Amino acid sequence: MTDHPLTLSALITVYHRIDPAELQAALDSLVEQTRVPDDLLIVIDGPIPGSLRDTIDGFAAAHEVARVLALPNNLGAGPASQAGVEAINTDVIARLDADDIACPTRFEEQLAAIERGFDVVGSAMQEFDADPDAPTGVRRLPEDHEAIVRYAKINSPVNNPSVMIRRSALVAAGGYRDVHFMEDYDLYARLIAAGARFINLPEPLTKFRVTASQFGRRSGREMLAAEWQMQKNLVAYGLVGYPRAVANFLLRNAYRVLPLSVMKRMYSLLFHKNPAQAG
Repeated sequence: MTDHPLTLSALITVYHRIDPAELQAALDSLVEQTRVPDDLLIVIDGPIPGSLRDTIDGFAAAHEVARVLALPNNLGAGPASQAGVEAINTDVIARLDADDIACPTRFEEQLAAIERGFDVVGSAMQEFDADPDAPTGVRRLPEDHEAIVRYAKINSPVNNPSVMIRRSALVAAGGYRDVHFMEDYDLYARLIAAGARFINLPEPLTKFRVTASQFGRRSGREMLAAEWQMQKNLVAYGLVGYPRAVANFLLRNAYRVLPLSVMKRMYSLLFHKNPAQAG
């Protein structure tokens, strides 16, 4: 519990491939909250097209809470996120991907969990393809802390576009690092190792865009290297032993080489659970 109202920042990172209309919808959702953030930081990760910059500048001009941090070079998700963290001084940071949408009560409900003593608060996500109001499924992860810790030994335990984090815990764990494709999983693993308390709320509080191209990005030589680096990190953080890391690597990459149709079916079986099954 806290004896003063918690201050809240929303952090969103943008790079050149983001669609301006999708970004506009994401940004609008952050200022249409029942608990509007005290600070909204847009980190521009390297050069972007003029249309995207116009969207950002127009939003910042229309909303006093918004500010922009433009990085001269494209650093990648981890370093860009860390640059944002270093430019923020509120008690709590909420993340959102630049093509997703925060549901109106998200910040209010997650702050209530932070005030109950949790350091990291995620939620289920309502998935969609083209139309945010036409959901295709709900992505759920384990909800209570102990189940989240167990799940972190095999997969990232929080839906990252839904996350809210106590800034002091994030900083104590070392912040975001440049771990290609695995920046978020790596951060959550370090937070668990540092003793942070987790919860995933069962309500879908983020609308998450899912497209066929995202499944295509789950394979490839770069991903293999990223997977092995992440397993070595889990060993280093004390979450798994070396034999479990090898088993994880084989299992996770067996999933990645499945045909696309089978991969989608497995994804649905893994993540589209009823609330009673999650965890």
